[in-house]
Amino acid sequence: MNNNQTWKKFLIIPAIAIGIIIFAINVKNRESPQQIPPAEPTRNVRVIEVPMVDVIPRALGYGNIQPESVWEAVAEVSGKIVEKHPQLKQGALLKSGELLLRIDPTDYKLAIAQSKANLQSIQAQLNELKIKEKNTRLSLKIEQQVLEVAQKELDRQRKLLKRKVVSTDSVDKQERTVLAQTQQIQSLKNTLNLIPAERQVLNAQLAVAKTQLESAKLNLERTTITLPFDARIAQVNVEKNQFTQQGKVLIVADSIDVAEVSAQIAMPKVRHLLQGVSSPVELGNLPKVFGLSAIVRLHDGNFKVEWSGRFVRASEQLDSKTRMLGIVVAVDNSYRQAIPGKRPPLIKNMFVEVELRGKAHPNRLIIPRSALHQKHAYIVNQDSRLEKRLLEIDFFQSNFVAVKNGLKTGEQVVVSDLIPAIDGMLLKPVLDNQMMDALLNEAQGNSHIK
Repeated sequence: MNNNQTWKKFLIIPAIAIGIIIFAINVKNRESPQQIPPAEPTRNVRVIEVPMVDVIPRALGYGNIQPESVWEAVAEVSGKIVEKHPQLKQGALLKSGELLLRIDPTDYKLAIAQSKANLQSIQAQLNELKIKEKNTRLSLKIEQQVLEVAQKELDRQRKLLKRKVVSTDSVDKQERTVLAQTQQIQSLKNTLNLIPAERQVLNAQLAVAKTQLESAKLNLERTTITLPFDARIAQVNVEKNQFTQQGKVLIVADSIDVAEVSAQIAMPKVRHLLQGVSSPVELGNLPKVFGLSAIVRLHDGNFKVEWSGRFVRASEQLDSKTRMLGIVVAVDNSYRQAIPGKRPPLIKNMFVEVELRGKAHPNRLIIPRSALHQKHAYIVNQDSRLEKRLLEIDFFQSNFVAVKNGLKTGEQVVVSDLIPAIDGMLLKPVLDNQMMDALLNEAQGNSHIK
């Protein structure tokens, strides 16, 4: 090692010593660290301010569409089908009054002609009887006059016999003449006595003939089968030139002016639809008294169509298994409302949703159903701390709850998940306007419920 390297090592020692001295001075003069108390944790929560609104009570049910009326064309007479509507096929839409089938009317036209002839014959016999009665009465009057003359002659001859002017034979002969004339009169009277009975028989025959004529005319009318209302043909069981027997079902047609759906709704949901009336109500007045209305919906993926409906009737009893109440809702003129590709008509067996609506419940406090925790709501109090509040529920409806007691308008209710939820914990509320809008829309009947 040379002298220069040794000299450099001795120069490092003073530098290290100076650094140690400076570090010691700084440590001595530095202030001790201050003790900062830990801050109370704050939880961010979404809230809504409790609204008071008029609630439209609603309930959902599901069922299949059925026509209000189903018409069966039953053959009332027998015969061969001689005419058939060219569009009479299953699924066809036909108008009221259109001729569907005609049965051969020949036999029934002949029956009418025969009945008319019978009527004329009986009427002629009645006219003849009337003339006979008139003539008999005239003959009776004449014969009675002849009898009077003969009786006077007999009286005269009896007086002469007493004077012995005439013989006994002459008197006897005149007596026989009087008796014969009396018998003739009695015969005419018997004839007159029988005339009312003969007239009664003829009148009865006349009534039968008239009945036969009306029956023949009715049978002739029955040979033509016309559609009683606008309808969709469901079945066709006969073809042209086929022979049909009386009593056979020829056509089945479904009315299209009114479609009905029978749906099932849970009793708790029905109950709050019928609130607000304490006195007994006739079943026929239910829609008017409770303001019941209905909406019928068809869902098929993203495709949804609605129809305005009307409450028609409720079933007479609950379903013993499901404890559901059956209701019937009607939709008028769905075929006239149809738009190809956009709005189909309501056809038989189509599965639809029914929403039944009642009269508005005024001034109800409501909160989302998700904000209810075992009958408690989480409230943000004036100190921004959590308060668990026990609520008295008025009724439930889908996604919200109507509160009877326990809340005030404008109080902040936590609507976000809060785990754990500890009374008195510090919260930082943030208004959830989207949930508030959804809540109001559903309560006021402006959105679809589930």
